Amino acid sequence: MEGPEESVTKHEQLLQHIEGLKIGTKISVRKLAKTLSVSEGTAYRAVKEAENLGIVITKERIGTVRVEKKPRNISDQLTFGDVVDIVEGHVLGGGEGLDKTLNKYVIGAMKIDAMARYIDAGSLLIIGNRDNAHSLALEQGAGVLITGGFGTSREVKALADKLSLPIISSRHDTFTVASMINRALFDRLIKKKIMLVEDIVSRKPRVNMLKATSNISDFDQLSLETGNQHFPVVDEWNRVIGIVSRKNVEELSGDQSIEKCMTRHPITVGLQTSLASAAQIMVWEGIDFLPVVDRNRKLVSSVTRREVLQAMRDVRNQPQLGETFEHLMWNGFAEERDEEGKLFFRGMITPQMSTDLGTISHGVLTSLMTQAGLRAAKDTSGGDFVVDNITTYFVRPVQIENPIVITPVLLEMSRRACKLEIMLTYQDSLISKAVMTLQSIDHA
Repeated sequence: MEGPEESVTKHEQLLQHIEGLKIGTKISVRKLAKTLSVSEGTAYRAVKEAENLGIVITKERIGTVRVEKKPRNISDQLTFGDVVDIVEGHVLGGGEGLDKTLNKYVIGAMKIDAMARYIDAGSLLIIGNRDNAHSLALEQGAGVLITGGFGTSREVKALADKLSLPIISSRHDTFTVASMINRALFDRLIKKKIMLVEDIVSRKPRVNMLKATSNISDFDQLSLETGNQHFPVVDEWNRVIGIVSRKNVEELSGDQSIEKCMTRHPITVGLQTSLASAAQIMVWEGIDFLPVVDRNRKLVSSVTRREVLQAMRDVRNQPQLGETFEHLMWNGFAEERDEEGKLFFRGMITPQMSTDLGTISHGVLTSLMTQAGLRAAKDTSGGDFVVDNITTYFVRPVQIENPIVITPVLLEMSRRACKLEIMLTYQDSLISKAVMTLQSIDHA
């Protein structure tokens, strides 16, 4: 038992040492290992984790550098350094400007005098091997991306270094790099829309907890001060060892130890857990409270079901900027109602939904029926649900560009669960059917 504890301690010491370094400090694995008397392998693992945490980055021709961690989702814009990674490029000059933000990109398919009107500070000029255009962009405060694997003159590189504006070369052509950058921006919008546990706990001023040595009176006092009915229980190293709730302490005297009545081995989440995952965990486990821990199971904060649901509802009210494949597929379906007011959906099978044989993908069919079921359940109850179980039957194939109808039929509804039958038809002929069970995330 001493070995693992010792390695964890060394790992934490390394991370704390890295976090304590001045912004801009260069980090060497060998020097780090020598300073803290650890193996180079242990030091390397700590540096990689620090990189994942966003407190160090590795820059081309510079090395690993301590940087300031940026708040998540602070911007949906790219930096010039991001562009280097996206287009698989390398920096010819101006490496000190890789942290600068890219505001827009301009494709230089025009004469120099016309090009100048479109280039301003923070832009990225995408162009071939035209040295005069490279100089113009740098003088206007813009970075340069040279396509086709071409280079540039020594004078242009010197100007890039002087102005701290990067000049990048990529082996891809102009159309390809523009498509790659567009895709990266699109992906960033989607990631920005996905909320994590970190987004909730960052707004919470403090974490309320009890120690293993606390008693029932301490619980009552903390509950009175905060209004909360659940608290994580930690040991002397701040590691979560249990949860105690009002239900656990009922009918117990004030001097009894918390450790004897707490729920041991509680389910926990990390800062990078998505809110959707946290909600599903709460539904499946039938719990309303989750401690938030770090990589060493040390308490960071906590979240309740109410906080998770409220945050999920808030994000649904935000503008839908980036869309996933699921959203793009479902956008082609219109919501309609029959004479009895029952909900059904009508849409077209697009080429993107097909297999290489020209029939609709089974995965797409399942996704469409799942979306129909979730919307029908919300329409009936007004609440939000997650899929608990789905059994799908594929009856016959359907071709691309065929109009289909998806009809959800409610079989059973309770406060906590919903069961539906989903039928997918083409010209009144059955194509596929699914039986789906949903769990409500609005109720404990």
